[in-house]
Amino acid sequence: MNVNRRLQLTNRIAATAFVIGGSLFCLGALLAQAHVGGPRLAGGVFLCGGAFFTTGGYTSVLLAANAGGEAWRWWAFEPRRLDWASAFVLFVGTLYFGVSLLAALIGDLTTAQEHRLVWSPEVIGCVLFLVSGHLALLQLRRERRRGCDSRLDWWIAVANQVGSVLFMVAAIAAFVRPSSGDELAVGIANWGTFAGAACFAVAGVMQEFDRP
Repeated sequence: MNVNRRLQLTNRIAATAFVIGGSLFCLGALLAQAHVGGPRLAGGVFLCGGAFFTTGGYTSVLLAANAGGEAWRWWAFEPRRLDWASAFVLFVGTLYFGVSLLAALIGDLTTAQEHRLVWSPEVIGCVLFLVSGHLALLQLRRERRRGCDSRLDWWIAVANQVGSVLFMVAAIAAFVRPSSGDELAVGIANWGTFAGAACFAVAGVMQEFDRP
């Protein structure tokens, strides 16, 4: 299989992973908001969604690493390229989300443990998602100046960035008060997660029609 066909297949895998991951996060947020099945059920759904997000993050790195190449590479380190840096930061962000989701699924944590193992990695992941989106938009601005921009790429990047902002809002609302052990705003946390995940799922659907 030549590089071009591998790129197309990898793009479909990445897009599908984000669609499934975003959909599972939407489902988990709805379960949490409706108090269906308890926190373990929602946590399990979130963790499955996180696995798909991580898959999408790594395949995004593959897409950036092999763009314009003649031989397929399973890894590359090219921090000076904005597209690669954006994909890599996104991938690292999904790993932080994974740590947070796994710790949340374990449950029975003290407030201090919640802050250290769940909330802090989640916030770091949100920050990395925002940085990734910003780098992607910078890359697209450069491409526009060169006259080779894609309107679909713009919509994908904007949808992802809006989703990242909503994830950050949800993370802030999910901060656990040390005095009471309750989240700041459970409803905002759940609906922010739902809306942010929906943005990533929609971006994944658009990416299905993209041609790397």
